[in-house]
Amino acid sequence: MYFAALLARTEDGWEASDTELDDVETLSDLADLAREASTEDDTVLILIEQEETWFGVVRVDGEDDPRIYVSDAAAAARSSYGEILLTDELLGREPGEDDPDLDSLDLDGTEDGEDEADGDEDTPSAESVPHSPVGDAEILDDLGVSAKELRALDEDALNTIAEALGASEVLETVR
Repeated sequence: MYFAALLARTEDGWEASDTELDDVETLSDLADLAREASTEDDTVLILIEQEETWFGVVRVDGEDDPRIYVSDAAAAARSSYGEILLTDELLGREPGEDDPDLDSLDLDGTEDGEDEADGDEDTPSAESVPHSPVGDAEILDDLGVSAKELRALDEDALNTIAEALGASEVLETVR
């Protein structure tokens, strides 16, 4: 089960809204969604979690590029929402590095019946993504959650983050 919410910082504190990610296909779409929730280029956090598997935090400050933290890249890679967050840059890859080079494939019509082991090296998989946190662990430092604390979070991470921000009550209203 997934949960996603937007936390927008305002003059009066944090405002939370439940968000639907079904129409979000890229990180740019996600950043645009966050910017729409902010009235004055304030900080907006997008909190995403897959119950007891992984969580992610995306921070958008005005027109700056989004900053991302994902607790378990390999688990997130198996999720359609996680794939949005796991950009090539975040994973330290050149764009398209994980995609098979179609020019190098021998497509002579004999592919049916070949051993499955042939060509496995070119197939992108979750195994090529680390089973560890990726991204900007200092994403919430100035908001009261240190990198060390963020990396130590597991179950109930979003509630712990919201509590540190003083936004647990507003997050609970959309949960």
